[in-house]
Amino acid sequence: MWITRVLSSIIFLTYTVVSIPLGFDVGGRACGLAFSLSLASFYFFYSVLRLLTPSRSRYRWLLVKTIATTQWIILPSLLIWSLNRFSVEPTDSRGWVERTFSGKRATDTSLSQWILGPDGLAETVTVGVWDKFLTWSTPVFQLSEGFCSLLVIQAAGQVTRWLVNRSGKSDSWMIGLLVMSASIISSSVYFLWRVTQFPQISNVDATLIGMAITCAVFLCAWGIGSGKGNPVESSLLFAYIVLCIYQIFTDYQPSNPIEPPPPSEAADFPPFPPIIMASYTTLLQALSTLPSAIHTTFNFIIAALSTITPSVIISLAYRLFVLYASTRIIPAVRESGARALSQEPSLEDTDGANQILGVLSWFSPSILIAVYTSLLMQHFATTSNGDNGDWWVSQGGDVGNNLWRWINVAGTMALYALELNLSKEDLDSGVTGHWKSE
Repeated sequence: MWITRVLSSIIFLTYTVVSIPLGFDVGGRACGLAFSLSLASFYFFYSVLRLLTPSRSRYRWLLVKTIATTQWIILPSLLIWSLNRFSVEPTDSRGWVERTFSGKRATDTSLSQWILGPDGLAETVTVGVWDKFLTWSTPVFQLSEGFCSLLVIQAAGQVTRWLVNRSGKSDSWMIGLLVMSASIISSSVYFLWRVTQFPQISNVDATLIGMAITCAVFLCAWGIGSGKGNPVESSLLFAYIVLCIYQIFTDYQPSNPIEPPPPSEAADFPPFPPIIMASYTTLLQALSTLPSAIHTTFNFIIAALSTITPSVIISLAYRLFVLYASTRIIPAVRESGARALSQEPSLEDTDGANQILGVLSWFSPSILIAVYTSLLMQHFATTSNGDNGDWWVSQGGDVGNNLWRWINVAGTMALYALELNLSKEDLDSGVTGHWKSE
């Protein structure tokens, strides 16, 4: 049933969002990497099993159902195993090759201990390769986000253009879309003003912000003035550029710590009537009599949620949205039109691009884990420039920089400028080219 699939997806997303940063925060860098690798490997082999086995096989159905049912026991077990095995970080910041083949490994008593023991060959190679893969994949994920965002922006522009020119209530749609575009631009300007108030912006940063905003405004005006774009498309492009700039210079946390208010003196009268205060006291006493396991579970959930920063969650949600939307938009633009927006990518398609999208949809859980872990590592690397990030550098992590985010901003605007230069003012192309109007 679709309700079961939706509930399972929500539980998977919640567990992934909560558990991976908890592994980094409690066990350290190696523990977080090992846990994310074990999660990605589990869902990778699960996807391979579903992909290679016949769909009508009874053994395949039994095995898939067994794994799907027991995964809620396997996933916490992987977290406990990672915390138990990798909670002790290496004392040096050398790479996994140096740690594995250094002279200190001569103290191992057997070959199996050298391969399978703590900091052995198998452990350092797998975690080290996963670390390098995520580090080198960060530019790919960042540039893919910009490309997919541009696809979503252009698709939204085509749909709104069709609504204004082909629907029966064109005037109402035009006024409503103009109001929406103005609201998007106003909100973007507000967040851009917030960026200018950050104390850590240097002269070079201010110059880059000015160049990016100037180019974005020029492209928006060019698209609207030439008729190749529209206000919705231009406002979304401007909002995405502001979002990238906001992600570069903030962690969505207050610049200055909020001082706690001074303790207030006890009031002469209770704040609520006695009956409400008595009920509140009774409720607290009832909660205090609950088993300690419930209190421990509640404290554990609160501690896990406190390790998640809003910047990572917002970046993950936006990146997943544009990646998923692109898997629907690309087939629509290529051949199927608007009909493909309601169809999942499949391996049975004759088109090669649709087959690639179908493969990516099969391995979406592993891709989600890799993207989320990469965002967390990028966040920890960025915060390592402050006073609270020494633990990340001391455990072999790199100090973050925003080079690829600026490259993404420049590349997105360059692609949009190229599209405006090569495209024509054609209303019957792309997503809406297959739509019918009465």
